[in-house]
Order: sequence, then structure tokens, then C-alpha cells
Amino acid sequence: MVARLQIALGADPARYTAASIRKAVLDELKGTSAAHVTTMTTALRGYLRFLGASGTCGLELMHAVPTTPQWRLSAMPRYLPSDDVERIVASCDVSKGHGVRDRAILLLLARLGLRAGDVLGLRLGDICWAEGALRVRGKSRREVCLPLPQDAGDAMLEYIDRARPDSDSDAVFLRSSAPYRPFAQSSCISSVVQRALSRAGISDPPSRGAKLLRHSAATSMLRAGATLDTIGTVLRHRSTTTTAHYAKVDIPMLLQIAQPLPGEASC
Repeated sequence: MVARLQIALGADPARYTAASIRKAVLDELKGTSAAHVTTMTTALRGYLRFLGASGTCGLELMHAVPTTPQWRLSAMPRYLPSDDVERIVASCDVSKGHGVRDRAILLLLARLGLRAGDVLGLRLGDICWAEGALRVRGKSRREVCLPLPQDAGDAMLEYIDRARPDSDSDAVFLRSSAPYRPFAQSSCISSVVQRALSRAGISDPPSRGAKLLRHSAATSMLRAGATLDTIGTVLRHRSTTTTAHYAKVDIPMLLQIAQPLPGEASC
């Protein structure tokens, strides 16, 4: 990245100026992502700091590199309408073992908003049938107990009782073809979602991984009247700011607080 900027800056660091540095960065950022620009400017500051320490150019020039504005959680949540979520779940062929397994996975993602890693890490001992609950170990191995919805629990029971291959592993979900082992990585859970999207005929989803159903679950709970505190508890958010991200999709509530646009306001 620094080599690309050197084309605009020139080969002689002693001739670098604040204006030339800013111009090189601004020219480079056209048509690139914010993440690329952030990485590029970080690399350039490090390079200028090295040149300043070695006396090749002024140390103050590292402050001439413009910063990249960033707004955390500025984008809209990527979610599917409830009808599309049900189409995805219904697309599974339950006459086959892998279809029974995929339906159980999709229901856990759609009803409880589990992460792909949560599903990957589920063990048979985590299912509390008597209490109708599920133990989940999320980020940082933090363990919580979540209520198991009826349809998701029934789907898991059907898979374990009828479709799960015999295995020494205590992982809940296994590969459907021999050797019958647990999924290797969380991307395999996201692949289940991708295949379901294709079967359901949803050709332009906002995203294609397990997070799509997590966001859809949060949005559905919010529109059903759940509070942000409740949603944060189910999704196991550590920060209320993360949960507040979903308030953007609550249009009826936002309409109550939106101010009317001034008709003839002068500039």
C-alpha cells in the first residue's frame, strides 16, 4: 500500500509536504472501501513515523495523514421478513436425514438467534428436556440457559431420535455422510443457511450466513412487541448499544418520535 502511494508522493521523502500527502491519500480512496482506506492510512502513518525517526523527513508529517470517519453500527440490520424465514425452514426435505438435521439447525438460528458457533458447539448434555431449556456457550465461553421453543425442541428431538447417525461424539449435529463427525467449523452452519436460501428461491437476500437469521430473529421479536432488554438477553449482547441497533427497523415507534420536516425553513 505504501508503494502505491509512493508513486504519487515521489521517491524523495525530503520533498514530502502535508499537502502532497493529503492529496495522495484522497486520490487513492476514490472507488475503494472504508476498510481499505483505514488500513492504507495506518500503513502510511507508520511509514512516515519511520522516516521521521530516521531523519529523512519531518516527524510532524505523520499528522498530515487524514483520518477515516467511522460510525459504529451505522448500517441497517440485514434481515428477512418472517414469511421468508418460514419459507427457508419449510424448504428442508424431512424425508431425508440431512433435511431433518438442517430444519433443526434453521429453527435454532431463527427462533433463538444463535450464532453459527453456538450451534457448532452444542452437545447432547446441553439439552435440558425436562425444563425445556438449552445451555449455550457463546463468546468467551460464557454459558447461559435459554428457553427452548416448542418447534425447535421438536425438531431437535426428531433429528436425535430418527436421523442422527450413531457416533461416539456428543455433538448434537453431525455430518450426514460417513465418517459421521461433527462439523469442522462454523462456516458449515452458514452453508446450511445458504442452501436453504437457494431452495426457498430467495435470490437476493441481504446476506447469506447464519447472522442473517440472527438479525431476522431480533427484528421479529422487536416487531412483536419485545423490549430491547428482552432481545439483548436472548441474543446475549454485552452492550445495550448493540441491541439498540435493531431499533432502526421499528418504523411505527420511530414515526412517533420523528419531527415534521419544516416547510419553508430558510438556509
